[in-house]
Amino acid sequence: MEVKIGVQQAAREVVLESTLTPEDVVALVSTAVTNGTALILGDDKGRTVLVPGDKIAYVEIGAGERGRIGFGTPS
Repeated sequence: MEVKIGVQQAAREVVLESTLTPEDVVALVSTAVTNGTALILGDDKGRTVLVPGDKIAYVEIGAGERGRIGFGTPS
């Protein structure tokens, strides 16, 4: 699932593909914003993204992966 995070005073948003459910993302974002702690999310490639909770402008939770370009086997 695609997650876009807008960060205050940053020109670009943070975009990642997460294996978490939308409900899990909402819970983590709510906690980070409420407590002013860091939002910590992992992506499907094993990377970790940290965003200060007090700097989150918005979070958009998408439905699925974007189309991939190149050769591969269809799912």
